[in-house]
Amino acid sequence: MSRTTPPRPLDVTALFPEVASLARSAVRLHPRAGAPTVADSSIGGPLLWPAEEPWPTCLDHVGGRLRGIAPDDVRLRRRTLAEAWNRPRAEGAELLTPQERVVVDRGSAEVRIAQAGPVPLIPVAQLYAADVPSLPRPPGTDLLQVLWCPFDHEDYVPAARLRWRASAEVTDPLAVAPQPELIGTGDYLPEPCLLHPETVTEYPAPHELPEDLAERIELWEESQYSDENDEDDEAGDSGTVDYQYDLSVAPGCKLGGHAPWSFSDPFPMACPECGADVRPLLTLDGAEWDGGSGSWRPVEDAGYTGLHFLGPACSTQLTIGRSYNLQIYVCTASYDHPHVQNMQ
Repeated sequence: MSRTTPPRPLDVTALFPEVASLARSAVRLHPRAGAPTVADSSIGGPLLWPAEEPWPTCLDHVGGRLRGIAPDDVRLRRRTLAEAWNRPRAEGAELLTPQERVVVDRGSAEVRIAQAGPVPLIPVAQLYAADVPSLPRPPGTDLLQVLWCPFDHEDYVPAARLRWRASAEVTDPLAVAPQPELIGTGDYLPEPCLLHPETVTEYPAPHELPEDLAERIELWEESQYSDENDEDDEAGDSGTVDYQYDLSVAPGCKLGGHAPWSFSDPFPMACPECGADVRPLLTLDGAEWDGGSGSWRPVEDAGYTGLHFLGPACSTQLTIGRSYNLQIYVCTASYDHPHVQNMQ
C-alpha cells in the first residue's frame, strides 16, 4: 500500500514568500513491517550482495571478550512484548507470564563472549533507483546499500558503511549474510521493513533560516498561541500550526531534503578527504511521526489508534540516541570520499 502525506496545514510560501526559493524535494521512505527480499528496497532487509565479495566487518571490535546482546534474543523480546500488549487482560493483571518475563529479560541483558574475529556489520537500508528514481548515485550504479556496526562509535552512534553497486552485475548473490553473535544494543537492530517512497517538499528548519525571517515566523507562531489554548494534541487539532513541526522538515526516514536540526544549531560540515561541501543523503529515524509532528502522519494510517510504539510509526524499531535521528551526508565532489554522519 502506498503512503500519502496530508497537505500541509497551510501554504507557508503565501505567508512568508522568502522560503519558496529554499524548497527542496525529499523522499519519505515510509518503512512498514514486511518480509523484504534482496530484490526489494528495504530497511532492515537482506542485501543483494555478491557471494564472492567479503562481507564488511568492524575493525574497532576485533578479538577479546565482547559484551552485548544476542540479536535473536532482541527480536524474540520484541515479538513477545507486542503479543502481550495486543492481547486482552483483566484490570490489574500482569502484562507478562513468568515464562515471557524470562524471554523479555534475556532480550535486554548483556552477556560476554569470546570474540573470534571482527564483528560483521548488519544491513540497515537498501534503495533501488527503480523504486526511488531521484536516488543520488555514481554513474553506472542503481543500488545504494547501508550497513553499520551495531555498537556505539564516536558521538554515541553506530558507524555506517555505504555501498553503491550495479544490481545487474550481481549474478551470484550471497545466500545468507553473516550475523554478529552480539550487538551493543537492540536500538541499532532494525526490523525488516518494506518501503513506500513518496516525494514531498521541504523547507529549512528554523535553525537554518535567515535570522530576521526566523524571528518573524516565531512572532507569527506566538500570535496563534495567544488566541488558542495550549493543548497537548497533534498539530491541527488545537488550531495552531508550528513551522518546525508542521511546515519545514518531514520527520521519519527519508532521502535527501533538508537537515532536521533539533537540539543543536547548524554547524559547518565538509568532506573529510577533500574539504568540499556535503549534502544530505539519508536520514534514519525511529519514528515517522509523534505527538508534535502528527500532521505528517500518512492518510492511510489516520485510523490507527493503538499503542504508538507498536504501530506503523515505529515499524523499524530503531532508536538513535534519545529518540533522535542519524543523518548521512555525502561529498558533493566524489561518491568515493568518506561520508559524514550527524545525530540530531
